[in-house]
Amino acid sequence: MQGLHLTADLYRCRCDAAWLVDADRLGAWCVQTVMNCGLQPVGQLFHRFPDSAHGPGGVTATVLLAESHLCVHTWPEQGAVTLDVYVCNFGGDHCAKAQALMDALLALFAPEQVQHDRLLRGGEAVGA
Repeated sequence: MQGLHLTADLYRCRCDAAWLVDADRLGAWCVQTVMNCGLQPVGQLFHRFPDSAHGPGGVTATVLLAESHLCVHTWPEQGAVTLDVYVCNFGGDHCAKAQALMDALLALFAPEQVQHDRLLRGGEAVGA
């Protein structure tokens, strides 16, 4: 149960706008990046919401990991993204892999402002 939970709220993202509205493109990138970081995808769901009076519909991208999960939610009308990366450390310390995944996501979306949160879960200290 011990693990690392990273979240980030991204504001004024300077990425190509397609990353905020193209569920298939974002989903494929997420799965590949998860694997590049040494994590194991075991399931996935990518959904684009319909356009509204506020602008184009955003995307929810979820990758289930053997280690736990990655969730990305986009708000293209605001140029905003929320990120959620959680890894449990069953069978090994996956904290560095979680951080590498978060770093790759931040590089992709290129926000002007980020609010980070880091939670060590499960009681005992895990990788810093």
